[in-house]
Amino acid sequence: MNERTIELVDIAPKDFWGAQDSHLETIKKYYPKLKIVARGTTLKAFGEKEMLDEFEKRFKRLMLHFSRYNNIDDNVIERVIQSDSQVEMMDSKDKILVHGVGGKLIKAMTPNQQKLVDYMAKNDMVFAIGPAGTGKTYTGVALAVKALKEKQVKRIILTRPAVEAGENLGFLPGDMKEKLDPYMQPLYDALRDMLPPEKLEDYLLKGIIQIAPLAFMRGRTLDNAFVILDEAQNTTHSQMKMFLTRMGRNAKFMITGDPGQVDLPRRTISGLKEAILILKDVDGVGILYLDDKDIVRHKLVKKIIDAYKSIENHD
Repeated sequence: MNERTIELVDIAPKDFWGAQDSHLETIKKYYPKLKIVARGTTLKAFGEKEMLDEFEKRFKRLMLHFSRYNNIDDNVIERVIQSDSQVEMMDSKDKILVHGVGGKLIKAMTPNQQKLVDYMAKNDMVFAIGPAGTGKTYTGVALAVKALKEKQVKRIILTRPAVEAGENLGFLPGDMKEKLDPYMQPLYDALRDMLPPEKLEDYLLKGIIQIAPLAFMRGRTLDNAFVILDEAQNTTHSQMKMFLTRMGRNAKFMITGDPGQVDLPRRTISGLKEAILILKDVDGVGILYLDDKDIVRHKLVKKIIDAYKSIENHD
């Protein structure tokens, strides 16, 4: 009897095999003449060579589907196993950026978010400026995950200046990671939507995805990376200059921020506001402004921003 061993690569086994191995049991039904056993990330199949060849080809298509869409079900299994064509891929015109956890489709939700996607395709450095809730960071993280999945870059680096309203990190309890994790939470939240928990944990452990305060960028050259500087309105002149000059070969830089929410000490110039003026005519740098029409949070967020604007305009 012939034996074939196949390893799940970068795939969480419990998601792929299904609850109580339901997906595995469905696969087995299509190959009653093979003995199929799965443990963890390893699948072994026993039987005739010709049938094993066929099984391996179609099983690898299933893995390809899961790697791209983060989801399979009985219908997908039937289609992939019984079809003679390659796994169908979503048409690029659908503008899907990432197939998130549980098959969630992550794409640009507004015309300006789509412009942000287009700007990143045309430029190696893009500034995305706009108020809270306009999807700047979320769209940026989706583009970073897409670039990583498509092997355009080898790692993702997400960073923020460690300035926060009314709280000093030095007085928080716990070690550095415990101090910083709450502050970096929006970046973790976006990643959790887009990558299964086990894969995200593995990427973080291996340094393929790095989340760190801006000070940790000093002295580094960032090659083959998609780098996002979030909350950039809270950078100083020297911090912004330091960050922008970290750019290495085959790197994509996205800088996001809201000039209306600066938490820097009074009379400190925001590095974001300054950089936009300095770099506005530099070829290869894109600057995009998102506005209230791009807010994709609860409908009240736009009303709240408008209400605050009306008060600030009277001051």
